[in-house]
Amino acid sequence: MLARIYRPSKTAMQSGKARTQEWVLEFEPQTARRPDKLMGWTQTTDTQGQLRLTFDTKEEAVAYAQAHGISFQLIDPKPAKKIIKAYADNFAFGRKIPWTH
Repeated sequence: MLARIYRPSKTAMQSGKARTQEWVLEFEPQTARRPDKLMGWTQTTDTQGQLRLTFDTKEEAVAYAQAHGISFQLIDPKPAKKIIKAYADNFAFGRKIPWTH
């Protein structure tokens, strides 16, 4: 039973950073999902795939996994790329692509 400990990234549906400051412990799936013959929905017999634990710090998540004997993979977040620009840059003289209108 392998678990992943990571900090979730910002979703495309939001502009803020809600739910990105906490650390998540999720289990890797043990079996592959397969389609249900009647409805066509995917099903699995792995109940640990439904479990998602959140922690305030990385150290708390690692301590929980070690205390319960769970092998884990720690995934550190990549730093966010900040693009700093101003609206006036659209009309700059040295613009790479000329502005035409």
